[in-house]
Amino acid sequence: MTSALIATGLTKKYGRRTALADCTLDIPAGHVVGLVGPNGAGKSTLLLLACGLLDPTAGRIDVLGERPVSGSPRVGFVAQDTPVYAGLTVAEHLRMGAHLNPSWDAALAEQRIAQVGLDPAQKAGKLSGGQRAQLALTIAAAKRPELLLLDEPVAALDPLARRTFLQGLMELAATGMSIVMSSHLVADLERVCDHLIVLVASKVRVAGDVDDLLASHHRLAGPRRDPAGLGAGRTVVEESHTAKQSTLVVRSTAPIDDPSWQVDRLDLEDIVLAYMSGAAGSGRVLEGQR
Repeated sequence: MTSALIATGLTKKYGRRTALADCTLDIPAGHVVGLVGPNGAGKSTLLLLACGLLDPTAGRIDVLGERPVSGSPRVGFVAQDTPVYAGLTVAEHLRMGAHLNPSWDAALAEQRIAQVGLDPAQKAGKLSGGQRAQLALTIAAAKRPELLLLDEPVAALDPLARRTFLQGLMELAATGMSIVMSSHLVADLERVCDHLIVLVASKVRVAGDVDDLLASHHRLAGPRRDPAGLGAGRTVVEESHTAKQSTLVVRSTAPIDDPSWQVDRLDLEDIVLAYMSGAAGSGRVLEGQR
């Protein structure tokens, strides 16, 4: 299987509000995928559709070659508030996981609990935020799912807890598990993800392998001019102008060889912010690119 998730024209509305609009995606299997965007962009909705907890209003979504079904053993899901049961101990969570999941990997669960230093006798309600996140990740991972979906799993964690959590995630990815993780923290995504999706205003603005995105996006600075003069093969993602200077973020499939431009490479956060800015998503496609 080459795709973990395929969406075609996927739309979800809550009454009159559109949470996800005409989403078309092909998420490759065996990758760690970062899902990023502002609040209300549709990230959680996409993940809930992918794990079968919501039904589409329009369009189609296939996960691991099938229509999503809630509770599928092939898909693990950790919701944004990393839900655990406050009155149950760590050990009781693991026993419950084993009871509910036929594919439960007890050895993996016990290894992870020991590795992150959780006391099996400790009640979940007494754990720190980072410890609860690790417990939720352990339960989801010990199902041995083919696809693991994580909704803002590190948003409330301190830097050390985030680093520990992400290290555990990388270890799971090394087993071949497909992982999709939403986050506001682009620096964390850059550390662990090799594929990126940017959602803005309920629509996919850009999706692709991180290396390809880094190689194809540039910041140009030079004397003020009409961006249409850049020529074919370049999409203007963001532009700003002063009386004398133009600064552009462009996605380019052709070399930028005009010596009047200063050309700088961008990091992943620069790219994400460009798509999330006021001009995001309305990138001007120059003549010849269509």
